[in-house]
Amino acid sequence: MATKKNNTLKLKFESARSYAPAPESRSAATINERYELFINGKFDKPQGKKYFDSINPATEEKLSSIAEAGAADVDRAVKAARNAYDTTWKKMPGKERGKYIFRIARMMQERARELAVVETLDGGKPIRESRDFDVPTAANHFFYYAGWADKLEYAFPAKKPQSLGVAGQIVPWNFPLLMAAWKIAPALATGNTVVLKPAENTSLTALRLAEIIQEADLPPGVVNIITGAGATGAALVNHPDVNKIAFTGSTEVGKIIARSIAGTNKKATLELGGKAANIIFDDAPLDQAVEGVVNGIFFNQGHVCCAGSRLYVQESVYKEVLRKLKDRLETLIVGDPMDKNTDIGAINSKEQLNNINKYLKIGQQEGAEMYQSSVPIPAKGFYCRPTIFTNVAQSSRISQEEIFGPVLTIQTFRTEDEVIEKANNSPYGLSAGVWTDKGSKIFNLTTKLRAGVVWANTYNQFDPASPFGGYKESGYGREGGLHGLAPYLNLS
Repeated sequence: MATKKNNTLKLKFESARSYAPAPESRSAATINERYELFINGKFDKPQGKKYFDSINPATEEKLSSIAEAGAADVDRAVKAARNAYDTTWKKMPGKERGKYIFRIARMMQERARELAVVETLDGGKPIRESRDFDVPTAANHFFYYAGWADKLEYAFPAKKPQSLGVAGQIVPWNFPLLMAAWKIAPALATGNTVVLKPAENTSLTALRLAEIIQEADLPPGVVNIITGAGATGAALVNHPDVNKIAFTGSTEVGKIIARSIAGTNKKATLELGGKAANIIFDDAPLDQAVEGVVNGIFFNQGHVCCAGSRLYVQESVYKEVLRKLKDRLETLIVGDPMDKNTDIGAINSKEQLNNINKYLKIGQQEGAEMYQSSVPIPAKGFYCRPTIFTNVAQSSRISQEEIFGPVLTIQTFRTEDEVIEKANNSPYGLSAGVWTDKGSKIFNLTTKLRAGVVWANTYNQFDPASPFGGYKESGYGREGGLHGLAPYLNLS
């Protein structure tokens, strides 16, 4: 019977991997050979005349040359934003600001296929994720905040909401367009102007957004997009005429930013690292839970700060869950991100892949048992098979440190109190997931888990109306929803 079952599973796995290729056409998007800085409503060359390459992580081919902004360029962008704020944007009625934001959202929808293709080519994530989640959700954030632009007095009754001025915003490489939308949309709705710096290895969709902003006739200087690496970001954070810093990225950089702005009048929101706990109780719908675990860590290559990278399973169902999880991993397709069949695309960069491989070695050295699916991976490009670690100690590095890759650690528990203690035993506190048939368990855990977001019987569900943010070393402040307006306002 076992042999027959194994043969059936083998046929199922081989069938899943033998789909005919279904690639999205690259012709949907034209990528320029070179991109300049977007300052004061136009594209301008960097004063230092420096450029860096943008690489397709799936093929290692060069996509474009991107301008590198120096301190002088950052200063130009901040001055443009300040001038636009003083002369135009803060004086504009909220309903007029909302019209511009709404127009940007509509144009993003119209160019959705192009944006999805560019996002996948530049970042390595599967086209399904770019097409079905990243781009629509980014547009939805602009739609959502367009509606708030003329309702700030209703959002904060008995207050007099006033914009801050110039917002310096820095976004990471894992969700380039969506993170830009998370930050730009509420800043504009509340009457602030923006200088945005995307991650240096995923700048293309932010620059595409700059083209949309230009075509939408947004007043020059209201949004400026400058590209570069750490030095560019540091110049933006330390610029004396920036009133607000919004940063999404690593905890280490977040701490540097916090120290840099200490003693100044700059407001800040920091959305940092995570090591989310995903908890499965024995009364949970196990097939649904396993699919949620796969969605929470593997479909996004683990490239989400809220990825459910720590799995806790109640002892009585541990063996069954592990079997189902391994079976599911064997059906996942790793490969060309532009192929609509692909479940797991490319790791964003060679450096990130090296970091993931470092942790795979650490996990084995610590005595954990490593399981990787037998899925084939392309010879060229940056790829990692989905990986599970069992027999993991609570104190192990792979359980405590953020890996940012398709790597899942699994531990068991017996009681609610035990799993709450284990889940909270982390320097991070960004998100968590609970899988159970009992509402009482859900309410108990949501009140005791130290995480900014707790999903119940689902995972990685986002909505523009829902706030998102963390505790402890996962940062402070909230983005999204009504809560996402407050960090861009003085409320008196």
